[in-house]
Amino acid sequence: MASSAANFLAALSLLLALPHFFFGRYCHGQGDGGGGNGVTAIYSLGDSITDTGNLVKEAPPGMFETIKHLPYGVTFGYPTGRCSDGLLMIDFLAQDLGLPFLNPYLGKNKSFDHGVNFAVAGATAVDPADRFNLTVPVPFASNSLKVQLRWFKDFLKSTYGTDEGKACVHLYSSIYSLISFRNRRLNPLHSLLIPIGNKIRRKLETSLVLIGEIGGNDYNYAFFGNSPVPEVEKLIPGVVKTIIDAAKEVLDMGASRVIVPGNFPIGCVPGYLAMNAASSEPADYDSAGCLRELNHFAAKHNARLQSAVADLHESYPGASVAYADYFNSFLTLLHNASSFGFDAASTRKACCGAGGGEYNFDWRRMCGFAGAEACAEPSAYVSWDGIHMTQAAYRAMSRLIYHGKFLQPQILSFPEKYDGQAQPDSQT
Repeated sequence: MASSAANFLAALSLLLALPHFFFGRYCHGQGDGGGGNGVTAIYSLGDSITDTGNLVKEAPPGMFETIKHLPYGVTFGYPTGRCSDGLLMIDFLAQDLGLPFLNPYLGKNKSFDHGVNFAVAGATAVDPADRFNLTVPVPFASNSLKVQLRWFKDFLKSTYGTDEGKACVHLYSSIYSLISFRNRRLNPLHSLLIPIGNKIRRKLETSLVLIGEIGGNDYNYAFFGNSPVPEVEKLIPGVVKTIIDAAKEVLDMGASRVIVPGNFPIGCVPGYLAMNAASSEPADYDSAGCLRELNHFAAKHNARLQSAVADLHESYPGASVAYADYFNSFLTLLHNASSFGFDAASTRKACCGAGGGEYNFDWRRMCGFAGAEACAEPSAYVSWDGIHMTQAAYRAMSRLIYHGKFLQPQILSFPEKYDGQAQPDSQT
């Protein structure tokens, strides 16, 4: 009897060791690079602050048509589909983690080994079909956060929900069945064995997921339609809930690191300043020349979002969830422009635009349209086109957030400085 028990325990040890060897070698694959905190891939959802070429693949008419042409991408010498003269924060983050630039999801024949960019310029958080009685005009069919989340799930299922992954699940299930048949008291092993076969969860364990920045366009479209601030404030609860619900879905899928950025101080953006110049009084501006009411609005959105992100810590104690403070990092950049290498006199002026004056922004002659011109030195400017930032400003923002105090809590660590000088693909 003792011999029988010993034989069973020996067989059990072999059975438990075999699947770990098999799964680690064939179901998991080998390590595939990456640096900080073991991050091997980045998945990004958002809008034009993050889009590296998805919108241009859809070739929409209107204001975003211009990003397919110079002077967008002028720092590279060619357009890339980014709403800037060069790189974005997501590009610098990838570089600093020792990863390649994220290719756009809609790009053809691209490598997605180290992540995917699902962000689309012009995207809203709340899907237009889900707005109910909150009617806000959207200038074109927006690939909302809901759509991007579906793309994210479809990509993971098609890439990692393979027969190979299913075979691993079946392997563990068979071993469990054999063990439990011999000794019913070993049933708790089921909770150990079965989840290991889920390739999607294991991939997400070594990935970083960014949910945003998004939500800014929900408000932009309302403000651009002349809705007053008190009316637009009614959108905040729905926008924040949509962002947090998306974060929950990603966490439920197994994500171990999630970053949720807030909104910028939009009262400091040249486009908004120019749009409100005729109707604003001197008392409407703060000491930095920004519109108080619009910044207070953005702060309300951020306070609600940051509180909701804090709640995620309690609901998902096994995951690292952080709030990226775009608002205060931007103000830090603005108030210390000279020390960051920018022309302090041009912090509220678009590098590429028309009209000259304090903001160099005209909605009828935006960057890329006839009559608009780009400045000679984009690196001296914070704003590229009156809405989006320059490569130099995005670099500074990335350093302030991901290497500074504006990622709360700090959930990233970085390898030795990545010196790769890769260029993004042309989108022309």
